[in-house]
Amino acid sequence: MIRSLINFQIYKFYKWRLNHINEKYNEDDLDTSAIVFSPHFDDETLGCGGTILKKKMAKADIKLVFMTDGSKSHSNLISEEKLKKIRKNEALAASCLLGLDSQDIYFLKFEDTKLIEHEGSAIETIKEILLAQEPHEIFIPYFKEPSLWNEDHIATNRIVIKALKILGMKVIIYEYPIWFWYHWPWVNTIKKSLKEWVYFLKFNPVYGFYFLRYLRCSVYIGDIMEQKRTVLNQYKSQMTRLIPDTRWETLPNFSNGKFLECFFQDHEIFRRHIL
Repeated sequence: MIRSLINFQIYKFYKWRLNHINEKYNEDDLDTSAIVFSPHFDDETLGCGGTILKKKMAKADIKLVFMTDGSKSHSNLISEEKLKKIRKNEALAASCLLGLDSQDIYFLKFEDTKLIEHEGSAIETIKEILLAQEPHEIFIPYFKEPSLWNEDHIATNRIVIKALKILGMKVIIYEYPIWFWYHWPWVNTIKKSLKEWVYFLKFNPVYGFYFLRYLRCSVYIGDIMEQKRTVLNQYKSQMTRLIPDTRWETLPNFSNGKFLECFFQDHEIFRRHIL
C-alpha cells in the first residue's frame, strides 16, 4: 500500500513536470526544414509524429530516413523477407498520412539490430543526405535511451552526430525518447516485489535525473492527437497481430498499454541542443 502510494505520487510529479516544461518549441520555427532519422519503422511516429504533422501543416520541408530494414521484429513467426515488405509498405502509408511524399523518404536498409556493425558506411550515406538537403533541424533518438532494448537507437544517434561533426554542419538537434518510457514509474515492468525495488533503487533516480536535466523542450500536440493515432495505426504489424498467435507482440501489449500511453500525452518532449 505504501509503495503504491509512493509510486503514484512520483508518477504524478513527473506528469506535472511533463506538462510544465519551460522550454517550448518556437512555433515560428514550424516551417523550418528538418530531417527525421528513425532507427525502425514506427519510431518516427511514436517519438515525433505530432511534431512532424505540425511542421507539415506549416509547409516545412521534411525528409524521413529509415535506418534499418524491418526484418527482425517478428522474424520468429514470419520470414524476414516478408517482414521487410510488410513494414516498408506500412512506413509508406504512415508517411503519407504525415504529409510526406515518397521522394521525401530514404530507406537505408541496414539489417535490424545490426546497425552499429555498419557504422562506417552509414556515416558516409548520412553525410550525402545531409549535404543534399542542408536541413535546419535534425530529429534523432535520445542519447540516453536504455541500451538493453534498442542498440539501433543508440547507433542512430551516434552515426548522425558523427556525420554532422565530420561535415562541420551547424544544426538544431531534437532528440526524442522511445524506450526511455519503458521504465518505472511510467510503466511497471517487473512483477516480483524484491526485483521491483531493486529496479527502482538502481534505475529510477538515474532516469529521473535524465528526465529533469535533458528532456526540457516540448511541442504541444493535444490538438492533433487523433491524427497521430491514425498514423501509428498504419503500422498494423506493430499494433495488431497479423497471425493468430499470442507470441506476436504488439505495442498495446507492452505493460498492458501503459507504454503506448506515454506517446499520446499532450506534449512530445525532446532534448534540444545545437551542435
